[in-house]
Amino acid sequence: MKVETRPFYSLKDYFLERYGRRVQKVTVALPFTCPNRDGTKAVGGCTFCYDGSKPTLIDPRVPLRDQIREGMERARRKYGEDIYFFVYYQSYTNTYADLETLKRVYDTALEFEGVVGIDVGARPDCAPEEVLDLLASYAERGLEVWVEYGLQSANFETLKRINRAHGVSDFVDAVLRTKRRPLKVCAHVILGLPGETEEDFLETAKLIASLPVDGVKIHPLHVIRGTAMAEQFRRGEFGLLTFEEYVRACADFIEIIPENVVVHRVTGEVDESLLIAPDYCSPRMKNRVLTAVERELRKRGTRQGSNRRALNRGL
Repeated sequence: MKVETRPFYSLKDYFLERYGRRVQKVTVALPFTCPNRDGTKAVGGCTFCYDGSKPTLIDPRVPLRDQIREGMERARRKYGEDIYFFVYYQSYTNTYADLETLKRVYDTALEFEGVVGIDVGARPDCAPEEVLDLLASYAERGLEVWVEYGLQSANFETLKRINRAHGVSDFVDAVLRTKRRPLKVCAHVILGLPGETEEDFLETAKLIASLPVDGVKIHPLHVIRGTAMAEQFRRGEFGLLTFEEYVRACADFIEIIPENVVVHRVTGEVDESLLIAPDYCSPRMKNRVLTAVERELRKRGTRQGSNRRALNRGL
C-alpha cells in the first residue's frame, strides 16, 4: 500500500507500505541490566539514563506474557481489531543474558496471534555472534526482526563524557555483523549532548548514512530526575537546545540520512513528573515537535536525503 508520506520516511509509512494496515508496538520491560551498570565495564550507567529507559507505566516484575497481552488489548481498544503487532523489548540491554534466557524471552512473542515482528533494544557492545544467530532464526521463521543499537553520538569524547563505556567502533562493528544476517538495524542518536556542536550532530548523521543502517531514532537531550546528568545540569555544567534549535538540528540531520532509512522517531518524551527540562520533551508536546520538524523541511523545500552530498564534500 502506497501512502502519503512526510518529508521523511516515517515508521508509520513504512509499516503501512509493508503490511497494508496499522502495526502497533507493544513495549515490554524485563529485569535485565547493562555492562556499564553491573560493573562489567563501568558502574552507574549512562549519565542521561533513568532506570534503564524503562517505560514509566510498565513494571518489569509483571510476567512478560501479561505485559504483551495487556499491551495488545489496549491497542485493540484504541485502534480496532485489524492491526498487527511488534513486541518491543525496550528497557536496559535485551541481548545481555544467556542464550537460554533470551530464547525464552523472544519465544514468548510467538505465542500471540497478530505478532509480525520483534524489536530488541541493545548496546552495540552486547551483540555476540550466538545472540545474532538466535535473532536471525526468528527472521528465518517469518518474523521481521529489528535490533536497535544505542550510538547516541559519533564523537568518542562525548561517549566517554556520558559514560557509555563503548566506542564508535563498537557500533560500526555491531552494524556490519548484524547486517550479515536477515536482520534490520535501527540506530539511536541524541542531539544536544553536553559539549557537542552542530558539527558533531552532522558527523553522527554522516556516520549513520555511511553504514547499512535501516532505521534511526533521533532524540533531543532531555534531563530526567534521579540521573547523574540531572546533577550536572543543576550545577550548570551544560545547556540544552531550545525548541527552535532542536527543530533546525533535527531537520539538518534528516537531510543527510538516506531516503530509504526509516525514521522511527524525531523526538523523545518522558512523564512530566520526571522531566526537568526542556519542556518540549513532555508527552503533550510530541506532536508539536513532529509537526515543527515537518514544517521546517517543507519551508526549506528539502526532505530526507536532500543533503547526501555532504558525505562527499564536507559541511
